[in-house]
Amino acid sequence: MATTFPTAPTPLTARAPLSARARLFANYRNLALWTFQGWVAMFFIAAGYGKMTESMDNLVALMSWPALVSESFVRGLGIAELVLALGMLAPLVSWRIGRPLLMVSGLGLLTLESVMLGVHAMGQDVGLALVNIVLLAITIPVLLGRRA
Repeated sequence: MATTFPTAPTPLTARAPLSARARLFANYRNLALWTFQGWVAMFFIAAGYGKMTESMDNLVALMSWPALVSESFVRGLGIAELVLALGMLAPLVSWRIGRPLLMVSGLGLLTLESVMLGVHAMGQDVGLALVNIVLLAITIPVLLGRRA
């Protein structure tokens, strides 16, 4: 006679309790949101640093719009991008203080991405416009996922 031992249900099977599946989903969702936040922060830290340190000739060669504005505007935009990017990572320090900073930074970056999408589209910089579309597609889920 064969003896069978019941196996413990795993969260990935249909026999798992609902609460375990819900916790697993919440963990995956949290991991995805942190990944998106990191990607957005890394992009804007690099972009802001580049706008603050590169010569205007190099920036004009990479993008057409810096030729239309003053150098101080480009440098100020770089500082704003850097500050907003660090705000996306503020919940790493303290969730209570960092979550409102994350929401404000996310809205600021969302506004910046939308405006720059229009600027790049009007300047017919297709590659840079597509980058802004991807950034919007990453930033919007972070804002929606972290609002609750």
